[in-house]
Amino acid sequence: MIRFPAPDYSKLHSTKSAFLLLLVLIAGAGCQQDNDPTFRIFEKPIIFDDEREQLSLEYLKVRHGIDAERAVIDPKMVVVHWTAVYSIEQTFDIFNPVRLRGRAELQDAGALNVSSQFLVDRDGTIFRLLPDTTFARHTIGLNYMAIGIENIGGSRAPLTRAQLRANTELITWLAGKYDIEYVIGHHEYQDFQGSDVWKETDPDYLTQKVDPGPEFMRRLRDELKPLEFKSGPD
Repeated sequence: MIRFPAPDYSKLHSTKSAFLLLLVLIAGAGCQQDNDPTFRIFEKPIIFDDEREQLSLEYLKVRHGIDAERAVIDPKMVVVHWTAVYSIEQTFDIFNPVRLRGRAELQDAGALNVSSQFLVDRDGTIFRLLPDTTFARHTIGLNYMAIGIENIGGSRAPLTRAQLRANTELITWLAGKYDIEYVIGHHEYQDFQGSDVWKETDPDYLTQKVDPGPEFMRRLRDELKPLEFKSGPD
């Protein structure tokens, strides 16, 4: 478990700066009060060994056209998901293997398993599965620049108010560390096809997504409105 460290304020920019600083200071103060909800990240790492890194590098090269020496990203986007799996441990067991199991619609695009940097339980508990800037396969065409936040839930169990708060706090914290320009729902990723930031070498490799749904994203954007994130390509 970690308490969030002091952010690098040099990364704050434009009109977001004062608001981000205010939220960080408020959250930091909350950590000192036992009767207040606190923002913490619990470490729950999935396997990231030499094989996973090699498969990640292959994915970057074959799918995104990026020839890299390390499987890392320069985060410019956060993509919010739901799992359609209804427990932390079951979701962890799906993401943990290095190689993709099942998911025939994804197999031809690479052997690297799907995963995400963060996972949020229904009570708002935040788990970090991979370091923030480690590459993860979670959003076609955008993995190379996107941090993924998975939320336990789905159509049978809509995301909770606690998850909304956790996503708001986590994204605010990430924006204090990185130059995040976009916050989108997974169901919105195809809006970027054909834009300058879209990097998928096969134009026919697309999957239809509904998560986390327009209502959750509307509520999340209301919470994040002062940060002026983009929801689509320029």
